[in-house]
Amino acid sequence: MKPIFLITLTSLTLFFGCTAFPSVNQDPAKNNKATYNKDLKECKEDYPELGSGLNIKQWIGCMNLKGWQ
Repeated sequence: MKPIFLITLTSLTLFFGCTAFPSVNQDPAKNNKATYNKDLKECKEDYPELGSGLNIKQWIGCMNLKGWQ
């Protein structure tokens, strides 16, 4: 395996181990799968995928702004 792949894999593993992706909305009326998928889709459109994986942190921040915790 190439060293850059191992470094990236290790970094992503540590990132996901320390960060929980938001899944519950503060507003009970918005706390459903349809709204969650819509909000996540909007966040993914605003912050497209990057090779480094930093987009995941941006998605989490975007979802937090939409009321997801």
